[in-house]
Amino acid sequence: MLLEMWSLKGRFKILHFTWFAFFLTFVCWFNFAPFATTIERDLHLEDAQIKTLLICNLALTIPARIIIGMLLDKFGPRITYSVLLMFAVVPCLATAMSQNFSQLVISRLLMGIVGAGFVVGIRMVSEWFPPKDIGIGEGIYGGWGNFGAFGAEFALPTLAASTAFLAGGASNWRLTIALTGVVAAIYGWIYYNNVEDTPPGVAYRKPKKSGAIEVTSSRSYYAMLISNLGLILALALLAWRLAQPKIHFLNNDGLLIVWFLLGWLFVYQTIKAWHVNKEVVEGHKTYSPSERYEFRQVALLELCYVVTFGSELASVSMLPGFFEKTFSLEHVAAGMIAATYPFLNLVSRPSGGLISDKLGSRKWTMTIITCGVGVGYLMAQFINASWSIPMAIAVTMFCAYFAQAGCGATYAIVPLIKKEITGQVSGNVGAYGNFGGVVFLTIFSFTNAPTLFATMGVSALVCASLCAFFLKEPKGSFAAHYEGEGEEVQQETKRPTLPSMLAYEQEKD
Repeated sequence: MLLEMWSLKGRFKILHFTWFAFFLTFVCWFNFAPFATTIERDLHLEDAQIKTLLICNLALTIPARIIIGMLLDKFGPRITYSVLLMFAVVPCLATAMSQNFSQLVISRLLMGIVGAGFVVGIRMVSEWFPPKDIGIGEGIYGGWGNFGAFGAEFALPTLAASTAFLAGGASNWRLTIALTGVVAAIYGWIYYNNVEDTPPGVAYRKPKKSGAIEVTSSRSYYAMLISNLGLILALALLAWRLAQPKIHFLNNDGLLIVWFLLGWLFVYQTIKAWHVNKEVVEGHKTYSPSERYEFRQVALLELCYVVTFGSELASVSMLPGFFEKTFSLEHVAAGMIAATYPFLNLVSRPSGGLISDKLGSRKWTMTIITCGVGVGYLMAQFINASWSIPMAIAVTMFCAYFAQAGCGATYAIVPLIKKEITGQVSGNVGAYGNFGGVVFLTIFSFTNAPTLFATMGVSALVCASLCAFFLKEPKGSFAAHYEGEGEEVQQETKRPTLPSMLAYEQEKD
């Protein structure tokens, strides 16, 4: 498969078009971080406000991934991704034209919607790749797309410096951020005209009901409500952070209003979930064994993504400042060292998916990798000025590899839960990655780097234990086709056997 990948035909054409779409959404999503200190100086912001903007960048991605997951399952990845890419120009231009902290908060909250693009490609790749290859397919999509964070960190400052003459000699961050949105919008049109939702002859499977995830047991219904509540609490935590005295964005009355609205959002979600799953909860409808799935498995994958992608988001956001302050480095040098963390995505996330495909057990792949995440971050908590910089980088890269490989292993399982709701499951799991980023960055804003690393390490080891005891191997993990699909294709492509050839000759006679 790795050799076929460069053919740029069929499913590999779709894979390359789709990972590049994800790459551009990440360039847009992370286009603020490389200019954080420059923007802080130009707009006279405080350090606490910059930290808050980093959290705002993640916030709306939480509900957006769920909403986009629903739209994706209904309308298909081609339309959904194209529209999202075109929308990216709005928050990019809003950021470029911002003149104060409040305007930046609004623009970065909107940018969080663009960060939800990841879930669209998960469904697209799952439509074109069979279960036996889903790990490497999703790993390449996620890993190479995530490389957009590195691209933003390295390429955008260079672009800003090269166009400084247009800004009177100063770093032209406004033009650079605006251009990322324009490029994404143009690519949205290109994407729409060059991809299809499914391979020829394969129907796009949609959920029977929309508005909430369709569960297959009453127990799963209540587990889903708890999952929804966790995401609401993450948004409430962000609102509380915006109401802190040093931030100057929300006052106490504003905080209460936001909390009230979030409460109503949870009530609305619960009502929609009840309408979709009423018959199952009341016992009037029973799913056949082949149609059932346990929401507990979704919840475990959500936790896996908290400790893998959530910790990655937190690390990418805080590592430049951590290396700069710990080793008294220049800002540029610290940024280049920190950028090696997202750079590793090129190989680590695909390798996590590949290991999941080849090891023979997706459950134990997930367990071992999350254990590695925990060990890595527990080692990282001891990094200090007495360490050599190469040793500190080595430990950081150890953390980066396992966290990113864990992302690949997680999404090697997600599309196998239930095909027709892959977008919604992917959205929920992805939202919990942002949940982890918000929680970890909030902890960091009140403590320090060692405490953050220790928290992420312990969380990952707890997750590994839960996976070992409760995660189940998905049905058909290594099949050549998804359940209910491919029979006709199998018949058409099946090689003739000797008995069948003899029978055919007898019929002719």
